[in-house]
Amino acid sequence: MTAPSAAAAPALHGMLEPPGLVHHFLAHPPEGFTATLLPCGTPAFVAPFDLLTTADDDLRRRVSRLPLYGWWGRLLRPRTCFIGTTVSEYALFPEAAEAGALARGWAAGPGRRHPFLIVKDIPHESPLLDRASNTLAAEVAAACERAGFVLLEGQALAFAPIDFESTDEYLARLSASRRKDIRRKLRVIDRIEVEEIATGDPRFTDAAFREACYALYLQVHAQSEIHFDRLSRAFFDAVLQDASLGGIVFVYRVDGRMIGWNLCFVVGEALVDKYIGFDYPAARDCNLYFVSWFHNLEYARRRQLACYVAGWTDPAIKAALGAKFTFTRHAVRPRSRLLRRVLKRLAGRFESDRQWAESRAAERDEP
Repeated sequence: MTAPSAAAAPALHGMLEPPGLVHHFLAHPPEGFTATLLPCGTPAFVAPFDLLTTADDDLRRRVSRLPLYGWWGRLLRPRTCFIGTTVSEYALFPEAAEAGALARGWAAGPGRRHPFLIVKDIPHESPLLDRASNTLAAEVAAACERAGFVLLEGQALAFAPIDFESTDEYLARLSASRRKDIRRKLRVIDRIEVEEIATGDPRFTDAAFREACYALYLQVHAQSEIHFDRLSRAFFDAVLQDASLGGIVFVYRVDGRMIGWNLCFVVGEALVDKYIGFDYPAARDCNLYFVSWFHNLEYARRRQLACYVAGWTDPAIKAALGAKFTFTRHAVRPRSRLLRRVLKRLAGRFESDRQWAESRAAERDEP
């Protein structure tokens, strides 16, 4: 699989990001990945994938304790073809696409060449997308089922509507204990200097500055629980120097030293949070995760945007910070018919974010 030129990409449904971000993904895929634009117009990539990544803890323990797992366990990490990207919140479908043709084409093409085919992050009645995008996504999910895919509940995408006039009003909606904890964490805010730098700014021509930003991204990647994609230095070099993306890098400093940064995009009426880099332990000592959350909310409010899109990871923390959630679905098609039957029986064991949401809802309903 080889990346096409950026100009080859068609208009796509489901975009919450600037199209140029997908172009840079195709040109500079994550390390160990290959990326392409399929003939049908959908971006795709091939990567090694641990099939137990989203499995619940009990299933992971059971599998890892099976006899000779150390020998045959590598079979659970095949090179898998994904329809989608790792830089877009949702799967992306050409605006003129017919859902049935897409699903049949994926199954007959990459579905035959790879042991697993996954259409990742299909939006499901997303409040962040227009009606046309949601309609096509629903049609694609149904067409995938007819083509032999198994639908799994996907991740929880966090967002916060900007329907408040001040941080105090936003905090008032949270419980008293959470308000108290957040206010305590934000006491450090006067120590932190925040600078806004647009992508394409001349400062990003400085290779040393870009290297410093990438090093902080790697620190965040290293401490993440799930290590799926590690974006390359070349990808960030291209993105940070691309003025056409319209991105904003919020750089956080204490006493002149950079302790973190956060790359966001204003797309339509949304502020979309894409990447962060933190310098540990300084960023943790300064509660930078919480500081950046409220900085972004205030940035969106001042610019009269409709919402802040905060990404997939750490749903429990984001829920405590007042986020709402919208879910996706993954369409998974093992090449083996036997594995398809097994997956249908075990589907619920691979829906950890949905299980978290249901547990959270149950706790709320308790007297």
